[in-house]
Amino acid sequence: MSILIKGGHVIDPGRFVGTADVFIEKGKIAAVGPNLPLPVDARTIRANGKLVMPGCVDLHVHFREPGFEYKETIQSGSAAAVAGGFTTVCCMPNTNPVNDNQAVTEFISERARLAGLANVLPIGAITKGSEGKELAEIGDLRRSGCVAISDDGKPVMNSLVMRRAMEYALAFDLTVVDHCEDLHLAEGGCMNEGLVSTELGLPGIPAAAEDVMVARNLSLSELTGAHLHLAHISTAGSVRMVREAKARGIHVTAEACPHHFLLTEELVRGYNTHAKMNPPLRTWSDVQTVKEGLRDGTIDVIATDHAPHATQEKQQDFTEAPFGIVGLETALPLTLGLVEEGVLSLEQAVQKLTSAPAAAFGLKKGTLAVGADADVVIVDQQEQWEVDPSKFRSKSRNTPFAGWKVKGRVNTTIVGGRVVFETGPVER
Repeated sequence: MSILIKGGHVIDPGRFVGTADVFIEKGKIAAVGPNLPLPVDARTIRANGKLVMPGCVDLHVHFREPGFEYKETIQSGSAAAVAGGFTTVCCMPNTNPVNDNQAVTEFISERARLAGLANVLPIGAITKGSEGKELAEIGDLRRSGCVAISDDGKPVMNSLVMRRAMEYALAFDLTVVDHCEDLHLAEGGCMNEGLVSTELGLPGIPAAAEDVMVARNLSLSELTGAHLHLAHISTAGSVRMVREAKARGIHVTAEACPHHFLLTEELVRGYNTHAKMNPPLRTWSDVQTVKEGLRDGTIDVIATDHAPHATQEKQQDFTEAPFGIVGLETALPLTLGLVEEGVLSLEQAVQKLTSAPAAAFGLKKGTLAVGADADVVIVDQQEQWEVDPSKFRSKSRNTPFAGWKVKGRVNTTIVGGRVVFETGPVER
């Protein structure tokens, strides 16, 4: 079916901003411009006063399948993605078994095809079993469909192994993604090390645990020439080092998550396990520096680190509860909040959710260019709503944003020219 989206405020970062129509035909963007004629048999969606943008691209999700389907499946994760405006997601390899081989990669891709919702792109493991010892078959992972490599959840502690991974990744034109954490400095910690952890009697993870590994990885990227992507950076030190590395011409991109630019360690008071994530929530100063990094382009991408866990797991004592929160269904309005705050322009916010992440992994997504895949999202920027985890499409409910009043709701999500999610009345 052809679709004509009429009269929306179209933002295609770096290409077009203004009131226009978007015509979709045969799963592709066929035309963008004002007053496009209505083709015969096309469905019309009125988008007057709405934001029309490329589908969001999330470089960092955990869909848990295979192995942990009680937390999330590719089906439920994809449903959460399209409800949140994400048409393409890249899923980390810390499944069971770990995605370190062609068979697991192909399993994930097939499950995504059967779900028929978001584009789910696998990220392969850097090392076998993500144990940090022996490199996975990086070439096979690339050929079977992996779009990057990472041992996310576990840093590659051995610097020689990481160097070799970068060299192989460069040969196969893959981005290397690292969870930057010195496990020795962070050992036993469950929140940011500082005054709050001391008052609560909880073992802390110092900012230096992240900073040390960021510095190591930047040095190896400079040595090898490989493209390094830093996952979920959270400290002022990380932002400063990335800024300096970019000025020196190192091939690095970086992402930040909404919880790291909106929340601080103070949320842990009361031993709130929905405030437990890794990297941990940091200080007010760190939050402000992350915002500045987003503003000046040091941080290229906003990602969710969508990490679902079962309710009973988060109901354990703080030290025993797992790290992580869900994020796909709240990231877009939380990011739009940065626009209202004056941190980002609307085009910058859209870029950090669409074209910038696509560019970081070399994906042909995140654009409304003629001929591109018709992955489109229509957003009512003015609609206010309250975050209610009981209404999430995700199987898990672990969010620190429950009860938050946010503005900006996805009305329609289109993937490959098919409407896969919509709310509210539309004209047909």
